[in-house]
Amino acid sequence: MKPCETPYTLLGVLLSRRRSNYSCEYPNFLRDYAIREINVLLWISLIAITTFLVKRVIKLMKLWSYGRNLPGPPCPSLFGHSQLFSGENLIEFLSKSHEKYGSIVRLWLGPTQLMVSVKDPVIIKEMLIKAEDKLPATERAFHMAFGRSSLFASSFKKVQKRRESLAEQLNNILLQRANAIPSKVVDYIVQNVGSTTANRVSDCRSISQHMAFSILGSTLFGDVFLGWSNATLYEEMLMKISKEASFWASYTIPPFWKRGFWRFKCLCTELRCLTLDIIQQRRKYYKFSQLDQNPSNGTTKIGRVVESDAVIFSGGLMEDDLLLANLDGHLNGDEPCGNVMGVMFHGCLTTAGLIGNILTMLVIHPEIQDKIYSEIMMVHKRSSKSGVHNIYDMKFLMATVYESARLLPVGPLLQRCSRTHDLDLKAGVTVPAGSILVVPIQLVQMDGSSWGKDASEFNPHRFLSKDERRSFSEPRVPLTDEVVSIEESLVLNDPSVTDSFLPFGSGTRACIGQKFAILGIATLFASLLQHFEVRLEPGSETIPKSMNNSIVQLLPTPKIVFVERNR
Repeated sequence: MKPCETPYTLLGVLLSRRRSNYSCEYPNFLRDYAIREINVLLWISLIAITTFLVKRVIKLMKLWSYGRNLPGPPCPSLFGHSQLFSGENLIEFLSKSHEKYGSIVRLWLGPTQLMVSVKDPVIIKEMLIKAEDKLPATERAFHMAFGRSSLFASSFKKVQKRRESLAEQLNNILLQRANAIPSKVVDYIVQNVGSTTANRVSDCRSISQHMAFSILGSTLFGDVFLGWSNATLYEEMLMKISKEASFWASYTIPPFWKRGFWRFKCLCTELRCLTLDIIQQRRKYYKFSQLDQNPSNGTTKIGRVVESDAVIFSGGLMEDDLLLANLDGHLNGDEPCGNVMGVMFHGCLTTAGLIGNILTMLVIHPEIQDKIYSEIMMVHKRSSKSGVHNIYDMKFLMATVYESARLLPVGPLLQRCSRTHDLDLKAGVTVPAGSILVVPIQLVQMDGSSWGKDASEFNPHRFLSKDERRSFSEPRVPLTDEVVSIEESLVLNDPSVTDSFLPFGSGTRACIGQKFAILGIATLFASLLQHFEVRLEPGSETIPKSMNNSIVQLLPTPKIVFVERNR
């Protein structure tokens, strides 16, 4: 120690050197710690990705193994059979495949996508009960167009309670009302037809869509919908958005970089705003109608007009408000108007398709139209009341509705899937989870073994008989006009007793409004044909062409003319 250095000075030097060593070691410690943590995260990510890929490979191997055991044409390429057919000839392709390979046919749509087509009615019934889910692509398109929904999700568990509640509400409406469709709505459509299309050429598809839209809108929102100034705009936007939704949903990642996508999203926002507008107007109308009281007898008119024994809807029925609330859920929740728009779209699509098919068949077969008109007039003469019971008395009209739905189904395929578990069918077939299950409705509903040798012909008589135990495939005795119109002993055969009648689906995902739609459409045509005769535009060619005796292919939508009857 130097003489000038004190112990305190030496201690300061030692401390300064130690601090310098710490300052050098501290960054090294942080760097090593960060490297160790990053390595741990990388190992965890590697293990997770490897596990995910192994599961996918196992699932893919399982799909290939089960798919190999199913009958079907050999796969022509890596892209599967999707390159061999388009949407137009898919049914024809399936028809030939079923003739060659049997009632169950598998088609590879790609290396990871298997489609299984089922034609046997018994297997179809079992499959539609067990396969409860819809395709994820359908849910994605719906969500992109209409937003979140607790009624149209792919998983059946998510929608089961809401579907059951909605079905109960629809059945209550049928019990509460004497008409499936209120007479005011029918009169509105008939007057609209008379004022805008009478004696003028109309497009069958457009007029059918407008009729269906009026029926669905008035059912959900009441009379206020019939006078809504934005009804036409709402119809156009709903149809346009539904057509574009499938295209934009085909992208795995939403294409935010495309201008067309943002225009589509703006249309969706405008549609939601219009839906909120009509809902608010509906609620205001309902509150106003509650205040309309009759002091003389102490009764309150809650939108009800009593005519004889019929309860006619006038826009304020509590049952309909409960139905709307059930559909809508909570507007301030995660599914703003999604259920309402979904019911409007799906209901309009199905109803418009069936109305269009009936109109097409009536103009192709004017003798059928004459029989229905005679029956309508005969029933009206015998009864002064107008209600559902009258519609049931119009047996030939109901049979025509059933036959139109059978011969020309709205959609060519029923599509289902089982997302989480394999399907073990009684036929000894196992369909792997994730496969697309389809039912070619046209092939099933035109199968001669179920519907007789004339399955490809339009014949409403197949749903009429003198013995309700008769099978649809048994020969039918030709019925005269008078018998069809007034014979009390005739029985209208219930098509639901056969597994081959699938225009509204079957099983757990069957259309919950099928009874409402059938009665409503029959009510509409009972009034429409009473006032108008539907004719084909002179020179038009819209005769169905039969392909392979199992498929009916129509030319483009016919041009029709409503001619007012002279009464």
